Amino acid sequence: QVQLVESGGESVRPGGSLRLSCAASGRNINDYVLGWFRQAPGKEREFLAAITGGLTPYYADSVLDRFTVSRVNAKNTAYLRMDNLKPEDTAVYYCAAKSVSLPVRSSSSYDYWGQGTQVTVSS
Repeated sequence: QVQLVESGGESVRPGGSLRLSCAASGRNINDYVLGWFRQAPGKEREFLAAITGGLTPYYADSVLDRFTVSRVNAKNTAYLRMDNLKPEDTAVYYCAAKSVSLPVRSSSSYDYWGQGTQVTVSS
């Protein structure tokens, strides 16, 4: 069993930055891929980024130039750094974990999910 707790979501102005954290717990958690997704009202859940236990990152093309995923295995924590935030980035952001490395972009392939953290970008 894996538990995931996201934090760091808040309201920011356009152009601002945020760093989300995902604290993971469970057996052999460093063997899991940790992914970041978001879901805006009325929209499907969207893949953003993922990182393997070996620190290989994956990104959605739409956020490649603004978001950075990282991970500190010693802390069992993954991060999503988001820069130049836009109003369309407003959503609930979720952390997810999967034991099989590929595919990383499909939400249905993830085994565990956090409760989500709200990010609101507004002037």
